[in-house]
Amino acid sequence: MVVTNDQELAERIKVLRVHGGKPKYYHKMIGGNFRLDTIQAAVLNVKLRYLDDRTRRRQENARRYETLFQQSGLVQKGKVRLPAPVYRESGANHYHIYNQFVLRVDKRDDLMGSLKQKGIGTEIYYPVPFHLQECFRYLGHKEGNFPESERAAKETVAIPIYPELTATQQTEVVEAIAACYA
Repeated sequence: MVVTNDQELAERIKVLRVHGGKPKYYHKMIGGNFRLDTIQAAVLNVKLRYLDDRTRRRQENARRYETLFQQSGLVQKGKVRLPAPVYRESGANHYHIYNQFVLRVDKRDDLMGSLKQKGIGTEIYYPVPFHLQECFRYLGHKEGNFPESERAAKETVAIPIYPELTATQQTEVVEAIAACYA
């Protein structure tokens, strides 16, 4: 807990607790995720027993998305690139928890607008690559130094993947994406 009557310090602490980003995803300083309080800790203590089941359900949703996107033809046409389940074949139960299911897509902003009109949520988690964040400016990197991360910042979008997501909802998401590229 931080208590202060210094407005400037209070603002700096608020920004530091959310990874140094203000506005969201734009970082002028390096921060962290410093937001756990005792109530959240109590809730986490209860939810921890459900972690394996929630992870399994997210993994099932990811596999279903993979199948649905393959069936839609979007992958073959190069309109959608799926996340690679790099460690799935390792045999580890928790090879990936799929906190997000991030696609690389063509015409991302058009797709997001179309999905929003249909009530389907999306998110861009890293709209600005780290090397272009103000808090890392001192390292001297410029636009063009890391072209792959810059492309990813322009092409990636996360679609719903939460454990309670139904097969019907996933089908609706993929059909909505397919309709956008029709």
